[in-house]
Amino acid sequence: MQWEKRLKNVFDEIDNELEATYKGSWQRHPARPAHHTTSNPEADGLFNVGAAFSSGIGSKHGPGYTVEIRLSTLSTISSTLRETIKTHVFQALEEKLPTAFPGKKLYVSEDRGMIRIHGDLSLDG
Repeated sequence: MQWEKRLKNVFDEIDNELEATYKGSWQRHPARPAHHTTSNPEADGLFNVGAAFSSGIGSKHGPGYTVEIRLSTLSTISSTLRETIKTHVFQALEEKLPTAFPGKKLYVSEDRGMIRIHGDLSLDG
């Protein structure tokens, strides 16, 4: 749980960056609250960036976290722009994970079209 709390903090930072970058670019889904109006960035604004643990079956990287990027809008988002957002998240993870998990050998990779975090997932050492 401690590991995932640290990871969530990283995703909250990335969510805030995306919200600032794309603010006003699309209309938020009508059922979604505005950014910073709930206590959890996953529940408001245009973006929800997070990850789900995967045992790694079928992955060349083994166990890790598969990153999910959700846009809460009814607008059509081009595949080019979706790829730009994915690249932003990928690069932000590469930058932020070493600070959140000092001394850990964590990797950010593309795996079957998705972003995957893998490596030393332990809290010790």
